[in-house]
Amino acid sequence: MLLIISTACAAQSDSSSTTSTASSSSSSSTTSSTSVDDAALVYVSNVTLDSLAYFPGDQGTVTVTLTNGGTSAIGLENPTLISPNLIVQENPWEGMSFIGAGSTMAYSISFTVKPPDGTYSALFTIGTQTGNAIHYPISIDVDSNSLTAVVTSKPTSFAPEAEQNVTLTLINTRDGEIDNAVITPEGSGIDADPAMELVPSIDPGSSTDVTFGITPHEASNLTFNITYQNGCNTHTTEVVLPINIGQDKTAAVPVLNDVALTTSGSDYDITGDITNAGITDAEGVIVNVGSPATGTGLYPVYAIGSIASDDSGTFELTFTTSDLSAVPVIISWKDADGNDYSVTKTLNLGSSAGAANATEGSGGPRVTAGTGTGGNVNGGTGGANRGGGYGGRSSSSNSLFGGITSGRGGGIAAFYPLIAGAVLLVVGIVLWTKRKWIMIKLKKQQ
Repeated sequence: MLLIISTACAAQSDSSSTTSTASSSSSSSTTSSTSVDDAALVYVSNVTLDSLAYFPGDQGTVTVTLTNGGTSAIGLENPTLISPNLIVQENPWEGMSFIGAGSTMAYSISFTVKPPDGTYSALFTIGTQTGNAIHYPISIDVDSNSLTAVVTSKPTSFAPEAEQNVTLTLINTRDGEIDNAVITPEGSGIDADPAMELVPSIDPGSSTDVTFGITPHEASNLTFNITYQNGCNTHTTEVVLPINIGQDKTAAVPVLNDVALTTSGSDYDITGDITNAGITDAEGVIVNVGSPATGTGLYPVYAIGSIASDDSGTFELTFTTSDLSAVPVIISWKDADGNDYSVTKTLNLGSSAGAANATEGSGGPRVTAGTGTGGNVNGGTGGANRGGGYGGRSSSSNSLFGGITSGRGGGIAAFYPLIAGAVLLVVGIVLWTKRKWIMIKLKKQQ
């Protein structure tokens, strides 16, 4: 009996042990399965690159954000990028980091881009504590095409000491935005306004214009130095513009015509026309005389105002001088940008041959006047010869031109004695041929 009871107790004990072991194994298996399932709920929710396109050799940073969609914290370790076209910098994330349930965590990884150009796929990977590693592909664009800069507006030539506008256009042909473009114009003997210009950003496929006022003091090269940022990388480019000193082909060209002189005691009076033979308008036109002449009387200085291209305006000056053979007439004007121009035309009013010469004024184009008999003035490049002698507009007892009396286009008075002599000669001939007939008439009347 004792043997039967002992055997039964032993069997019960073995059954209980077996049941306990099975229960423990089932619990361990359930816990492991739950951890793996929770790790699978961690996913990549956002990827950010600091540039949409990198130059070969650029440094870049990618930021990957992970979100834990599970119900328990998950351990993560060793985030990295894998690509043969990247040099990945040392991983700053050492050891295990935990992301709580419903939380996010961002990992930033720095790299250097290798050439050549192209679009490459890098693999982001990160290990989990209890589950499989997480992998996510990232596209990286490599483009060596730089910012394009070109001069889109400039004068045909630059007048010395006069400010003229130059427009530089920046064109972004890259796939990514360009930031903080700084333009600095430099050149020997050149002043630029502004001295530096900042363009905060240029969107992909767009352009922006920047205008500088350039004042040259000598012929040289103007260099636009341009620095800009692509992501965290700084790049440079430049544009060189030769500055040629000369006459601006589009500038106003004042031409002096139809000059007439009158006298009143020791004072003189000049009237005439100024025609704009240039392409652009002349603004704020002012006429006066220079030394040795001195403006006086009613019109020491004459303001015409604006003269449009291919239009003209009249003027009148009153002055005194001790030398009529060299009377400088100074014509001053401005262009649309407010730059000052002037030209001086020196008139010979003391000779019947009336030669007129023009000299170059400050900032203005050089204009060479021709020589006209009888006081005609052929002024300036492309100017028209309107004729007109330097006769007085009102009568004067003494002619300044040695036989040329008053009146525009005058000079016929110089032939009055010859005409009178011819008339007397004709009358004398007629009387001589009719002398017999005249004598008979006279006798009959007696």
